[in-house]
Amino acid sequence: MSVHEHPHRSTGFHLPSLRGNRAATASESAVSPDTGTHTVRSYALASLRLLTGFVFLWAFLDKTFGLGYATPSGKGWIDGGSPTKGFLGSVAVGPMESTFHSWAGDPWANWLFMLGLLGIGLALVLGVALRFAAAAGTAMMTLMWVAEWPPARHISDGSLSMSTNPFADYHVVYAVALIVLAATAAGDTLGAGRLWARLPIVRDHGWLR
Repeated sequence: MSVHEHPHRSTGFHLPSLRGNRAATASESAVSPDTGTHTVRSYALASLRLLTGFVFLWAFLDKTFGLGYATPSGKGWIDGGSPTKGFLGSVAVGPMESTFHSWAGDPWANWLFMLGLLGIGLALVLGVALRFAAAAGTAMMTLMWVAEWPPARHISDGSLSMSTNPFADYHVVYAVALIVLAATAAGDTLGAGRLWARLPIVRDHGWLR
């Protein structure tokens, strides 16, 4: 009589489990880079947001209190100085030259400019109302770009404008950065963007996001 032995099946190791572990490991390794990339992107955008916000806030503080950098001590807004008179009054090129001269130093121009710097700066630092900040900031950068008019090779008196680029100057870069920050919800990381988005008025009015 012959005896047919059946293969012994060990309960200690299961090849399918090993394959499953390998598959799980491969799946985790496939997901991890995406997760890591998303995290790096979020923190990079948050850093850009905070730095850009500080640029606007610093301009507001320096022009308000005359901190001795771009605005000399004793020439700040609180000392009776004008935040717009020097810049707009010195415009020497472009299609709005005379218009900017007429605006220079006007109280409405001072208040609008300073409130814009403060509002955009606070919105960026806090990570809230980024769409509104992007719209206001882009409008401000556009006006400042027109005031400097980079396309011109010569200013009104015929001397060289010293423009370094006929289009892409720092005003354009700031405007694009503001739009990118708003489009990517950069306030959700290192900011109050998520809390802001939960407010009923923000949910009902998407432009406040």
